Amino acid sequence: MTDLWLISIPLDKKSLTSVEQLKHTIAKTSRASCCKFSIPDLKVGILDSLLSISDDLSKLDTLTESVIKKTCQCMRGVMEHSTDKLMENALANGDHGVNQRAVLSPLESYLTSLRVDLMSYVTQFQWDKAKYPTALPLPCLADIINKEVSQVETELKCRAAAYNSVKTSLQTLEHKLSGNLQTRSLNDIVRKEDLVVSEYLTTLLVVVTRGSFLQWERTYESLSEFVVPRSSRKLHEDGEGGVFSVTLFKRAVCEFKAKAQESKFTVREYSFDLEEKTQQERQRLGVHKKEQYGIFVRWLKVNFNEVFVAWIHVKALRVFVESVLRYGLPVNYQALLLQTDRKCSKKHREELASLFTHLDPTATASKTDVSCDIPGLCQQEYFSYICFDINTNVLETS
Repeated sequence: MTDLWLISIPLDKKSLTSVEQLKHTIAKTSRASCCKFSIPDLKVGILDSLLSISDDLSKLDTLTESVIKKTCQCMRGVMEHSTDKLMENALANGDHGVNQRAVLSPLESYLTSLRVDLMSYVTQFQWDKAKYPTALPLPCLADIINKEVSQVETELKCRAAAYNSVKTSLQTLEHKLSGNLQTRSLNDIVRKEDLVVSEYLTTLLVVVTRGSFLQWERTYESLSEFVVPRSSRKLHEDGEGGVFSVTLFKRAVCEFKAKAQESKFTVREYSFDLEEKTQQERQRLGVHKKEQYGIFVRWLKVNFNEVFVAWIHVKALRVFVESVLRYGLPVNYQALLLQTDRKCSKKHREELASLFTHLDPTATASKTDVSCDIPGLCQQEYFSYICFDINTNVLETS
């Protein structure tokens, strides 16, 4: 598992020397890497504006990460047990075919490929000037991203509700059709020639438990005087019981049902027309679910990546704003992306704290309760350097 840290340091001589030391230390291990993170020149604005936008960006960061998690969770729910052919992915770094392995499920294959692609996108990040023009003020850029993310969140709720409605309807119907003899479909058991339907006669289907077969054979004719003698036939038998047919006069149906219930025999309501309609509904829902699955999965993949791209731009905006607030004007900082194995995270935190302690001697890697009245300078975890985590947990396949 990997940790991604987006850090910022001022371009003074001591800090630059510390960066070179950091790179030299990292070069000795294969469990970490460090590269420049390119952030364009953005409009600084006035101090009050920066303080306000810093707070707004913090909330937008949280919202965007939340939508990413919801989208990924929904993707897991939809794809987890899917046997459909995995579609080509529209990923953040471009379109790539999926190198599927037989041991991986479609979901695992997709997330594995997605993780590789998104890591590549972050490490090679380039600001999208077409979507987020750098000539716009910072509040406008934040507003564009906020509207984009909020729209995805709203549409996700609607699409998920629609898909789950079809899925639930199909599951309910399939459960009914594939349940026990009391509820399951009898289409594969009963043939038309098993039923007698005339002006005066009708055939009922009765579910009898396995231990009551003999009782049924001995007593069914006595449940009504209008039962046709020796008309019962066993149509189906399984581990729990059997389905028997019995022919009687229509006028005696109510009486027979009442007496059968007293003897703990269950009369099943059945008609070929009703069964046919139920099967047609099952097929219709199955086709509809398959269509919705394809549409929904494609939408999830595209929009997951769109929101992820927006999220990295939010991180870039936060680094820029915090760098100006922390290091002052003129804008003079360097953003770096540190990628480290999670097992080595503590060691690298200590290394960073040692290298950049001159930026704020009062800060420590473990200080999480710093008192601060300026929103733009407060983070959940405070370091002598600026640092934002890029949480990749949502992409873990394990």
